[in-house]
Amino acid sequence: MDLSYARQVGDQLRNVRKAKRLSLQAVEVKSVQEFKASVLGAYERGERAISVPRLQRLAHFYGVSVDQLLPPPAGPQASEDAIDLRGLANGDGVRTGPTGDGRVTIDLRRLGELGPSDRELLGRYLGMIQLQRHGDSGYMITIRQEDLRAIACLLETTAEGA
Repeated sequence: MDLSYARQVGDQLRNVRKAKRLSLQAVEVKSVQEFKASVLGAYERGERAISVPRLQRLAHFYGVSVDQLLPPPAGPQASEDAIDLRGLANGDGVRTGPTGDGRVTIDLRRLGELGPSDRELLGRYLGMIQLQRHGDSGYMITIRQEDLRAIACLLETTAEGA
């Protein structure tokens, strides 16, 4: 098993669980012990591989698509047109939509390039937006101007700077 991939899957599992504001113990209780906290924690740390049927049941439990629980595929096309989230902090790389409506497209795979605290913070925030949109399960997310202002606040910069 590729350990880095298992860790990436674990990161996705953790991000979705945290976006749902659930602890490992809460998942165990709410799932009537189908998902034991210790086993789910091992999945999230990348110490144990999750089977496809179990991944499907976990996705159903969280109310998300299986795709949202898996890391993005690697490849050059993946981040070609996306902004660099590091640019949000210093004003570089922000690209608005073709209509000039102030929307910004973010490649969620680029979160890994951020420092741990920014990655976790933005991962949870953007994960929450994805979950609220029910079905925006890809690796690219388009956020609204008010979301960009919130991100700027999280990164301790101005909306204009972001």
